[in-house]
Amino acid sequence: MSRKPVLPLILSCWMVISFGCHRSKPAEFTPFFAAFYNRALTDQDVAWQQLSDLCRRYPRRLCGSEAAQGAVQYTLELMRRMDLDRAYLQEVMVKHWQRQPVEQALLQGARSQDRTIPICSLGGSVGTGPEGIRGEILEVEGLAELEQLSPPQVAGRVVFFNQAMNPTRLNTFRAYGEAVPQRIDGASAAGRRGAVAVLVRSVTNALDDFPHTGVMHYQSGVPRIPAVAISTLEAERLSRRLSSGEEVSIRFTTRCIQHPEKISHNVIGEITGSRYPDQIITVGGHLDCWDNSPGAHDDGGGCIQAIQVLSLFKACGIRPRHTLRAVMFMDEEVAQRGGLAYAREALGNGERHVAALESDRGVFTPRALGVSDGKIGFNRVKKYQHLFTPYHIAIIPGGGGVDIGPLKNGFPKITLMSLIPDDARYFDFHHSAADTPDQVHPREMQLGTAAMACLVYLVDRLAD
Repeated sequence: MSRKPVLPLILSCWMVISFGCHRSKPAEFTPFFAAFYNRALTDQDVAWQQLSDLCRRYPRRLCGSEAAQGAVQYTLELMRRMDLDRAYLQEVMVKHWQRQPVEQALLQGARSQDRTIPICSLGGSVGTGPEGIRGEILEVEGLAELEQLSPPQVAGRVVFFNQAMNPTRLNTFRAYGEAVPQRIDGASAAGRRGAVAVLVRSVTNALDDFPHTGVMHYQSGVPRIPAVAISTLEAERLSRRLSSGEEVSIRFTTRCIQHPEKISHNVIGEITGSRYPDQIITVGGHLDCWDNSPGAHDDGGGCIQAIQVLSLFKACGIRPRHTLRAVMFMDEEVAQRGGLAYAREALGNGERHVAALESDRGVFTPRALGVSDGKIGFNRVKKYQHLFTPYHIAIIPGGGGVDIGPLKNGFPKITLMSLIPDDARYFDFHHSAADTPDQVHPREMQLGTAAMACLVYLVDRLAD
């Protein structure tokens, strides 16, 4: 990409370099923030191309897969080319579950023609075996309705969980949290009552033809039955047929294999701190994604943002006082082994972690930065809200993420933080084939990157 000189960018970076070797006062933070935003927005096409390359070359990056390991090498080389102080791999032992590439089901009813629909096995599900599954469909809205039924009412049938995300919830993550238990625990709840399989309505606000997958768990001592997702549009069609009194059966065959565990890796890049090299600030996202998806918003974009935060520090000539790490965590989607391994090694190596920031809510327009309590904590950061207000960013209490959460066990005073973008459309793409780079706006992604860099810079100074 050709870059035209941008006067505000040059002035901002000059101010950064001029102030960079002195202890900053609050009034001096403004030019640093401006420099980060100017550079991030100037480089927005570069960042988006990195995301596009990652998703194009290594889609379906489920832990244990060849695509996941290819993505490990890709991001490692990306950070090595940035001339960081270190770029290296951290071993993680991960599960390796695999499905057959194409999965379909046949709906059969007394009053309608047979209909073939796409399905998607839930992560960790058993397969049907070569003989497949056939059963009459029993619709329930969710786990609570299933609990009202006796085993004879369920035995031998395929339970269809059709609880939709509540569209009236302004916070879509709350709506997701209310609906997702049917996906996670539905197979065991139905298997305990004698069901032969479960269909689960995709946990998304969107009405589309994409089945959305996600992890599920089996409870000990309960028969393990196959679990598959269907799209929201197919769920609506099926529910209408059942509501009319029509008896509908389903036939499908899935081949899901749980391979032996294997070694994968977290990918880590570092800029060594100028004053406190033994104290760590982590910024990261998770590199793995589901095997039906390119994983752009979840969470390739978060990984590129973490890499870009280090790139901004380098480009603007800022040496952080604490060591700054970008971490591409492996296995967030299945068993969170990457975050656990990172925290375990940090503690075992005697490291000191002062703060960690995660981006794993999509890379839409940023709205807020969540900050938890800790040695630095929300109250101290909130005093600098005026610095973020011009960029339409709110500092709000509560922060963290699945991958950085384990750090709290070994470092109770750590401040955990998160990027919080607009969440209206996140679950439209989540865990589905629709999560493609063309659904990511380069400017929105880099506005988030700049906000993250500003928060990291501020915390780096407050942690003195």
